[in-house]
Amino acid sequence: EVQLVESGGGLVQAGGSLRLSCKASGFTFDDDAIGWFRQAPGKEREGIACISNSDGSAYYADSVKGRFTISSDNGKSTVYLQMSSLKPEDTAVYYCAFSNQLAWALLRPYDYDYWGQGTQVTVSS
Repeated sequence: EVQLVESGGGLVQAGGSLRLSCKASGFTFDDDAIGWFRQAPGKEREGIACISNSDGSAYYADSVKGRFTISSDNGKSTVYLQMSSLKPEDTAVYYCAFSNQLAWALLRPYDYDYWGQGTQVTVSS
């Protein structure tokens, strides 16, 4: 059974940094892809970053490009999201998700089959 557990969320001031972790289990970590999504109250779930577990290629949404970095440690079956220069509009619940779909790089939620429970990130102004 695929399981994903996020951690690392919290409260941070604007301009600050946080690192989220996504611990994965139940599948071979060198296949497919892991993505990070976020959902703010009243808004649709937004894909922000994803990474291939086989070759490390990564893609970002324009809203976070240059501020967030996704990385993976296959030995620890963990994917990280380093978030810097945080803004109040980054406030959301952040989820990691697993995809074995060919279109994983498009960051569409419906291409991801397994999801973590989410971790809250709040950025104060």
